[in-house]
Amino acid sequence: MQLTPELLKKSLSKVHDPDLKRDLVSLGMIQGIEINGNLVKFSVVLTTPACPLKEVIKNNCLEVLDEDFGKNYSWEIFMTSQVTTVREATPILPQVKNIIAIASGKGGVGKSTTAVNLAVALAELGAKVGLIDADISGPSIPTMFNVEGEQPAVKKEGEKNIIVPITQYGVKMMSIGFLTPTDSAVVWRGPMASSALRQFIADVEWGELDYLLIDLPPGTSDIHLTLVQTVPVTGAVIVTTPQKIALADATKGLSMFRQAQINVPILGVIENMAYFSPEELPNHKYYLFGKDGGKKLAEKYQVPFLGEVPIVQSIRESGDSGFPAVLKSGPTQEAYLKLAEEVARQIAIRNSSLEKTELVEIKP
Repeated sequence: MQLTPELLKKSLSKVHDPDLKRDLVSLGMIQGIEINGNLVKFSVVLTTPACPLKEVIKNNCLEVLDEDFGKNYSWEIFMTSQVTTVREATPILPQVKNIIAIASGKGGVGKSTTAVNLAVALAELGAKVGLIDADISGPSIPTMFNVEGEQPAVKKEGEKNIIVPITQYGVKMMSIGFLTPTDSAVVWRGPMASSALRQFIADVEWGELDYLLIDLPPGTSDIHLTLVQTVPVTGAVIVTTPQKIALADATKGLSMFRQAQINVPILGVIENMAYFSPEELPNHKYYLFGKDGGKKLAEKYQVPFLGEVPIVQSIRESGDSGFPAVLKSGPTQEAYLKLAEEVARQIAIRNSSLEKTELVEIKP
């Protein structure tokens, strides 16, 4: 039997994406078929370069092809990606596919550290990533990226001034910390802070991005409302630590996004500072702040539990030195890469199963 592209697709229609629950052919993921004698080449276009199931899908393809066509052919499968989106072309952020809010109810839970390492991890996995430091009164992104003192360029486009974001470790970023002296406090009322966030979104040259992460300040404030009123947010990630008081505040943050008039999907919960393992006893886990608090929060509200990050001295040192922990080989790097894969996975699932997020209109 002569192999044709149609027969190949018929065979591959038996392979399903484990997350999207549909076959690869109907999802349009099989592309670029070339048949040269006994050599067959094609591409599987995944929903994200950070897909954690890449090898599973590839092996499933090889299994059905060998079963249907025997060992008469050699298969070359190229695993590529096209990040999905439910956003439509709009004047604001027209080339940004997904806008992700990184939030917590409480300060000091490591939200900014998580946002930084997620952004860098996604970039390391091959995605185009941007990061906005929306914590106007306590910007920390410049320090964590070792770009303190740098100032973004400004260029003219027609009558408008456009800010060129700072790029470090493959991540485009914008922070009020680039525009104010390092040792000066930013004492702004709510409307001024909201205006700054709108400018970071609308007046910065973000270009084409797969993911734009927004590192929000603690609590639920004007900044959060400004974000959802300015752009439709793809989804929110909630960061917490295991102890009771942090969980209570994280619940408020989660509930805010779930309010009917806001209605932003929750991509999941990350538990930071989950446990402590001494370097000399790497297999021992000490649950200093309680155990499984983030997991229980996710179960209670029926949202995904994205994973946990331990308390490791090197994470704090990396934040201070401006060289994110995800760039250093070891257990911490593995934890953040897995988190990034899981976040990307949940974004793909959200985009395939839920309607686009609408811009929020809250009347006074």
